[in-house]
This record gives sequence, structure tokens and C-alpha cells, in this order.
Amino acid sequence: MTTEDVQRRTHVFASGRVLRPSTKVLPEHARGHNRSLVLQTLYTEGSQSRADIARSTGLTRVTISDLVAELMAEGLIIEIGQREDARPGKPATLLDLNRSAFQIVGIDLSEHRVFRGAVLDLDGQILSRAEVPLEGSVGADATAKVIALAETLVGQTTAPILGLGVGSPGVVDLAGVVLSAPNLGWAGEDLQGLLTEKLGIPVVVANDANAAALAEHGFGGADSDMMLIKVGHGVGAGLLLDGTPLFGSRFAAGEIGHVVVGTDGGAECVCGKRGCLETWLATPRLEAKLAGGADRIQTLTEAGQRLGIALAPIVGALNLAEIVLSGPTHLLDGPLAEATIATLRSRTMAEFHGDLTLRMTTLGEDIVMRGAAVMVLSGQLGVS
Repeated sequence: MTTEDVQRRTHVFASGRVLRPSTKVLPEHARGHNRSLVLQTLYTEGSQSRADIARSTGLTRVTISDLVAELMAEGLIIEIGQREDARPGKPATLLDLNRSAFQIVGIDLSEHRVFRGAVLDLDGQILSRAEVPLEGSVGADATAKVIALAETLVGQTTAPILGLGVGSPGVVDLAGVVLSAPNLGWAGEDLQGLLTEKLGIPVVVANDANAAALAEHGFGGADSDMMLIKVGHGVGAGLLLDGTPLFGSRFAAGEIGHVVVGTDGGAECVCGKRGCLETWLATPRLEAKLAGGADRIQTLTEAGQRLGIALAPIVGALNLAEIVLSGPTHLLDGPLAEATIATLRSRTMAEFHGDLTLRMTTLGEDIVMRGAAVMVLSGQLGVS
């Protein structure tokens, strides 16, 4: 399948679509859905025969035969040999996703010192890396660095590119326009449009915390009802409800960094208010306090308490099963995480929320880049 074929088949990565299709749909929507269903089965389960796929998906063998033929012609599915089978008769031929057919470029703009990116395979494994120092760049200068990083990474690919995914701080709409990212000086920045025009490949731009939540769901084994807190240049959250990303009516679901926490004032925020969660929790703020001689345990405990105060109403309203923290481990793991869960439990009903878990991500600093890969996989192939 060529790049042009991929672009023609681009799906909209949007609110309201379950990440992992698992059932049949109405005839008018069936073809694209069933393609994704076959690809998702192979992506998550590995090698399967045509009969195996029919049993897993509930589709007829005739439908599976037609879809497999189509997907093989496009180079997305390959035959990998016959199953060793003790049963009489002709052994079944096994199929798998052609995992070397394409590569993905993922970019993370969430950190306050560097923009980083990677070339990934279809399983989310990183093949090569690149980064550019941010050096305080904002506005057009920051955009230029994103474009330069993307061009470098595209030059590192060794297979056709399925797409480019970008996780950006701030409020990002479903067209990939960064509506507001105060820390980068962006307002109405059409990052997706600019990158598409420059590179000529499918591009998806989304909020960095939303991307991180997708990575945790796709590669980190997270629950289908979860919230991921991304701490970096700012503070944001990504939400999955029943396996579906939540964006909100104005694309600002999870924008908790600029929620004022408490009524006791606090430091001035870049947004103009005082006492925003970001002023307590963002990496540059915490590092500056600690470098200035503040007591480490007290500072991190207080930050965790403020995070717990911000999260308690959300946990109470949505009955979440899991909260995942992503960011600098030396800041988040320990007193901060302990204070967060203690505050949450003191402010919610134990009967309904006592089994809530809070943990650090296992995906480390690659989480947003791998989430960007999930966005591309979901948008282009309908799998995650």
C-alpha cells in the first residue's frame, strides 16, 4: 500500500470512537469497521488463521476471505506459513499484520527543556531518536523547531511512513489546531496543517496528556476507565471512559493545570490567575522551589495534596478505577504520589472509590511519543 493509499484511507481520530473495535456494526458502516476489526484482531492476538479470525470477530468466513484478500493486496497482512497441527486435513495457513510494512514518527512537545521525537515500528518500539533544545523558544520560533525536528525524523525512516503523531501541551482541537498553549506562546496555531503541508504525509496533532493516556492504554495495560496526569512544562490530564477518549465540548477535557486549587491564593500563573494547579506541580516550578532551598518532602507533599484536591471531584463524578502519573520520577514518585492518594481517599467515599489505584507510568519519558504512534495507528488503520 502506497502513501497515497494510506492518505485516502485516513480515519478521523476523534471523540466518541472506541479505540478497539470488538463487535459488528450496521451494514452502512460495516466495511471500514470490519477492516479495522480484522486488523485489530491480528494486531493484539498475533498470528491467526482465517477461521480463527472469523471466530474471534463473529464475521462470516466469506467476509473474512474477502477482507483478507483486500488487506493482503495492500500489503497490510501477510501469510507467515502453515500451523503445525496434529489434526487431520490440510494445516491452516497463518496470517499476521505486516509489522514491517510501515513506520511511524512520534513527537513529544511536553517537556520544558527539549522537543523530542522518535521513529517507531507498528508495535510502538522505538527505532531511532532525535531532539532539539527548546531554549525558551515560543511562538514562531517554537513552531520552526517542531518542523525541523519532524523533517529530521522523517529523514531517519527506512520504510514507508504510516503517519506522524504529535503530542502538544495546551488545548488542541480535533483538526490539530493548538487553540491555546501559553507556555509555548501558541494561540490558534494550526500545527497539523503546517506539518501536513511541509511533509506531505498524514499528520495528527493532539494534546500531550491525551496522547500519553492512549499510550498507557495501548502499551501500558491501563484500565479502560482511567485518568493520566502528565506533568512537564505544564500539567494536563488525559481521560479514557469505557476505552473511549474524552475530549470535551471545547476540546479542553483534562485541562486541570489552570484550575485554581484552594482559596488561599498562591503564585501567579502564566495564564494570569493565582494558585493554579500548575503553579504547585509543573516541573519548572517544583525544580525552582527545590533549587531555592525549600524542604523537599514538604514541597512535594504539598504539591501532592493540591493534586489530590483537584482530582477528588473528578474521581467522585466519574468513578474512575485508575490514575496514572507521568513525568519526572524523582519528583512524582514518593511523597508527592503518597500525598495525592491520601488526599483523594480522604475526600471521596471509600465505599465507591476505596479501591482506586494511583501509580507511575511504566513507559517513562517515551510515553507521549508512543501515544503519538497510537493516534496514527488508530487514525490510519483503526487499531491500537
